[in-house]
Amino acid sequence: MTQPVTQPVTQPVIQPIDRSVHPLKVVFLGTPQFAVPSLERLVDDPQFEVAAVVTQPDKRRGRGNELSPSPVKTVAVAHQLPVWQPRRIKKDSETLEQLRSIGADLFVVVAYGQILSPEILAMPRLGCVNGHGSILPRYRGAAPIQWCLYHGETETGITTMLMDAGMDTGAMLLKSTVAIGLFDTAADLATKLADLTADLLIDTLLGLDQGTITPIPQDDAQATYAPLIQKADFQLDWSRSALALHHQIRGFYPHCFTEFRGNGLKVIATVPLDAVDRDLLPLDLQSTASEWLNWRQKGTASEVVGILKNQGAIVQTGSGLLLLKEVQPAGKRVQSGWDFVNGVRLQVGERLG
Repeated sequence: MTQPVTQPVTQPVIQPIDRSVHPLKVVFLGTPQFAVPSLERLVDDPQFEVAAVVTQPDKRRGRGNELSPSPVKTVAVAHQLPVWQPRRIKKDSETLEQLRSIGADLFVVVAYGQILSPEILAMPRLGCVNGHGSILPRYRGAAPIQWCLYHGETETGITTMLMDAGMDTGAMLLKSTVAIGLFDTAADLATKLADLTADLLIDTLLGLDQGTITPIPQDDAQATYAPLIQKADFQLDWSRSALALHHQIRGFYPHCFTEFRGNGLKVIATVPLDAVDRDLLPLDLQSTASEWLNWRQKGTASEVVGILKNQGAIVQTGSGLLLLKEVQPAGKRVQSGWDFVNGVRLQVGERLG
């Protein structure tokens, strides 16, 4: 008896779509300068069509109290993109209808500033992708860059994720890390991470479209939070250590303040002299270490214990010495620590705070 011959079943070969010919249609949601590199990268890449931009309403700024557009709106207008600015996107029926009718493949969200409803999250074919400024699940929330510096982290990065109804709780897609220098401020780190976000978003969006990325749920047990910053977070407590104060000043740059002779004094840049390895300090301070180390623990917290020539005042903290490199007296411009010492004729023994 002849056995039947079984023919092998051949699977159809699925050719990837050439996105330079059939670009992914995206709606971009973002507001501050941090989001600008991501928008520009999407606009410049032929694999994407930015169909519209959603940003926060114009705000009144400056002495003239004139309406000023967000950085994202400025870029969008320059590229002649449709711009929508709902005050409350979840309740703005006109914007909701526009978003629904546009037929987007993806919504891309970078520091937009409003929470998206489940209705909005369900609109695009491939979902809503967010570029978040931390290595999730650490530092979920509104100010991840500032709080990671405040806590003295030496590494951070960007996580792209599929958004859900929670606060930065969605499944993770791609991550990229960056080292944090001892003297990086929030502004420095934001610039680095903004460019990193733009790079990572391109890979993320194309990977989602091609099915090469598997979303990974976050481990809630490992989560930490980065809440909105309050004015009280800017005030310096000189009983804290020099290193902790340094992290606070660069994390909340340029807003930290103390008092001096009854007036406000912003502290813009500092050096924790004896709280870190000497090799991490600027070379000119390494060479003068024998001088400033003599002032260690000669005073009480908040007291000016020494003045370092061409540098500035050295303040005793709860633990360690802090050099004031840049300050801003009330009503004046930012100035070097040395100019401040000379301008106010600062004396050893005076106190801050």
